Amino acid sequence: MTQPATRPFTPCKGQTACRDDGTTCLTCGRSLAEIERTRQLIDALADLAVAEGYDNVGEFAAYVAAKVEKKVRHRRE
Repeated sequence: MTQPATRPFTPCKGQTACRDDGTTCLTCGRSLAEIERTRQLIDALADLAVAEGYDNVGEFAAYVAAKVEKKVRHRRE
């Protein structure tokens, strides 16, 4: 299976800065589908943290971020 070419991630500048052409945000350059999927994943992680009553949300977020980085590096090898 071939991997897609890598590209830098550009975070959203906020919904008030977002301008789009119907498929892509003209501010950050990401597709609207990618932005929506990212929002869904973040919402699911936030829901999990709230449901579990984590009081150390920063540690949870750091753990998730580290795991994502590790998995991406592994899958690219």
